[in-house]
Amino acid sequence: MAQAVEEWYKQMPVITRWYLTAAVVTSIGCSLDIISPHNLYLNPILVVKQYQLWRLITNFLYFRKIDLDFLFHMFFLARYCKLLEENSFRGRTADFFYMLLFGASVLTGIVLVGGMIPYLSESFAKIIFLSNSLTFMMVYVWSKQNPFIHMSFLGLFNFTAAYLPWFLLGFSVLVGASAWVDLLGMIAGHAYYFLEDVYPRMTGRRPLRTPSFIKALFADEAVVVARPANVRFAPPAVEELHQD
Repeated sequence: MAQAVEEWYKQMPVITRWYLTAAVVTSIGCSLDIISPHNLYLNPILVVKQYQLWRLITNFLYFRKIDLDFLFHMFFLARYCKLLEENSFRGRTADFFYMLLFGASVLTGIVLVGGMIPYLSESFAKIIFLSNSLTFMMVYVWSKQNPFIHMSFLGLFNFTAAYLPWFLLGFSVLVGASAWVDLLGMIAGHAYYFLEDVYPRMTGRRPLRTPSFIKALFADEAVVVARPANVRFAPPAVEELHQD
């Protein structure tokens, strides 16, 4: 059993492994009172006035206390982060990291701006950890890129992946969780999907091109496509061109 878990962990792509490890270590550290959540949550005043810049990162690593909800989110983090990195972003580790950076920036910006809007500020003030929202963003992006995959929710409902975020949102509401957290993830995910997939097809321009300094941080492996044996890639013979 332990060896199987070790092999599963080692086979994870690099970003997924780093994020999952940081999230588990942070949450366990808080549960054991080694780390205080008060030093991790997003607090704009402390970030700006006391230069506690680490809060911009650590609020994405803490998933609250270790319980069934924690295991639920770890499953989604490990599954959909891994699926994205291994498939849609295969051989593009820098682009995947940039997607997470974009999502974290959008989520942080929404919370900061929402905290200044009357009638909404009270709701946004309660959102001090954005880890669940970032995980939901990854689920949303994956569902948009794989809309026709057939899925089952709790073994009761069959649907395609395009509706997965909406089923999860409804489930959160049913169990009494805040819908804001999931909605923020959907907003950030749709912003990325539109700018990365939809807008370039409409205009031919790609606004979310990964900066070169981020690409320099990752040495992406070349994607090798297997070629069947005895397959010739050559122009047809002249005789074939005149056949019909």
